Amino acid sequence: MLNFRVDTRSARQQKGGGGLRAPRFFAAVLFTACFCVDGFMPAAAADGGAGPIAEVAEVVIEKMEFVPKQLKIKAGTTVTWINKEKRNNHSVLFEQENMLESDRFFPGETYQRTFDKPGTYPYRCGPHPEMLGVIEVVE
Repeated sequence: MLNFRVDTRSARQQKGGGGLRAPRFFAAVLFTACFCVDGFMPAAAADGGAGPIAEVAEVVIEKMEFVPKQLKIKAGTTVTWINKEKRNNHSVLFEQENMLESDRFFPGETYQRTFDKPGTYPYRCGPHPEMLGVIEVVE
């Protein structure tokens, strides 16, 4: 009888680095499915400086900056941070909420958070404190 075993871990996990990535993978799949099924819903209104109000939002990390630096969203919106750097790893840290720092995510990887309550949420990159951003959540 033949016995096969398939290793489903990522290359980084097989080499002994990184942690469990399944929650991020499933979050990315869910985000992609929502995007493909419902389509992107552009903002109904724009507000000075903070940008449009959206239900699905992205923040790109590129050239050691969060783009956009300020993002205005509706309560219940999921924000996805996408690392588009070539070499650097980043994280998202909401210090004022005493939240734990996100896992470091490497080029091509993402981090997601859903914002359910209205308010202003300043954040920064854990390893690069000069990288700052703000999420403004409205009803």
